[in-house]
Parts: sequence; structure tokens; C-alpha cells
Amino acid sequence: MNQKPIIALDFPSKREVKYFLEKFPKEESLFVKVGMELFYQEGPEIVRWLKALNHSVFLDLKLHDIPNTVKSAMSGLAKLGVDITNVHAAGGIDMMVAAKEGLIAGTKTGEKVPELIAVTQLTSTSEAAMHKDQLIEVSLQESVIHYAQCAKKAGLDGVVCSALEVSMIHEATEEAFICLTPGIRPKGSAVGDQKRVMTPADAKVIGSNYIVVGRPITQSENPYESYLSIKKEWNGE
Repeated sequence: MNQKPIIALDFPSKREVKYFLEKFPKEESLFVKVGMELFYQEGPEIVRWLKALNHSVFLDLKLHDIPNTVKSAMSGLAKLGVDITNVHAAGGIDMMVAAKEGLIAGTKTGEKVPELIAVTQLTSTSEAAMHKDQLIEVSLQESVIHYAQCAKKAGLDGVVCSALEVSMIHEATEEAFICLTPGIRPKGSAVGDQKRVMTPADAKVIGSNYIVVGRPITQSENPYESYLSIKKEWNGE
């Protein structure tokens, strides 16, 4: 199956997103990520607009609150018809179970329940920072695997993780457990604020199920050309 890299629409408003998408053929159905910056400025309407344009949407809000609040929030997000959404695994198993229940309850009859994944450790987090800021004394890898196993136990579909941890997570859970990996950078591109990065080709080999690419596409002089190049590499062509 020809897979699409997920494009991170890290823009401050719909106006910038519209300008960016105009650089792609109208008939090109994309998979895009809507994060906090865009969602908090534009609200649910940005998701409805993108879905109306026939794009798949990963709504990246990383919910983390008491179980009942997350359950209610997820029920509302499910009504937007998103394809993937997420929570923080640090919220605990009960919270993740509640999130899944909310998604199921909010999904319209006959429609597919959005895939629900959990953030393990952010790709901007180093092991030293985790030890200092979170007082987690195990290794970064052990923390990520533990969070992944908790997400699996809670009935989630997968996790957000660094591509460097994918094979270990699949081994600790199962091959069908989704590993969505941000921090993907083609060879020669700037790493930026990401600490744990990998190329699309390497992510494919190691078993990532989805990859998220931002600046190498959104800040490219020719975004569509860059997108096609990354898509080709991601699909091993």
C-alpha cells in the first residue's frame, strides 16, 4: 500500500494553511496533522474544513486530564471525523481507557472509530532532561516501552514515539500496535529542536507505521516536490 507521510500543519492560522495547500494539486488527498497552535486559534472548524477537502486528519492535542474530562472531550472530538487523535500516556491507564470510551461513544453510527494513540516521551526530550525534570530514574527507552505497554493494556491502538524506539515497542507489544513517529528528517535537513530523529527510509526499515514531517515540507521552496520526494523514500521506491 502506498503510504502518505503526515504533514505537520504547524501554522498560526487557516490563512497560512490555505496558502500552503494551494501549492499542491487540488485533487491530491493528503494526510495532515493539526496541532495545538492551529487548533487553539481556529477551533474545530479547521478540522471540518480539511475533511471537506478530502484530507485525512491527525488531531494532535495530547489530552492529559482526569479520566471523566478526557472521556467527554474525546466524545466531542470524535464527532469531527478525525482519523487519528492522541493523549499523554502519563495520564495513566484509567485515563486512556476513558479516552477510548469517549471516542467510541462520540463516533457516528456506521463510521470508523478514530485511531487513538498515546504520547510516550516527546521527541524533544533527552534522557538527561527526563531524569532532571520528570524524576524518572530509568532509561529513556525503558520509560517509552513502559508507557507503550500501558497504552496497549488500556486498549489504545498505538503510540507516538521516536523511530529509534519502534522495534523495541513492537517487540514489547505486538507488530500490529501502531508506532507513529515524528522527528523525521530527510538526509541533509536541519534537525531543529528535535533530539531523536531519523530519515524516512530508515523509519520504513525499522517499522514505523506512520511518519510525521513538518519543516522539510512546510518550509521548502517547493513543498509539493519535497512531499513527493519524502513520500517516495517512505514507500521504499
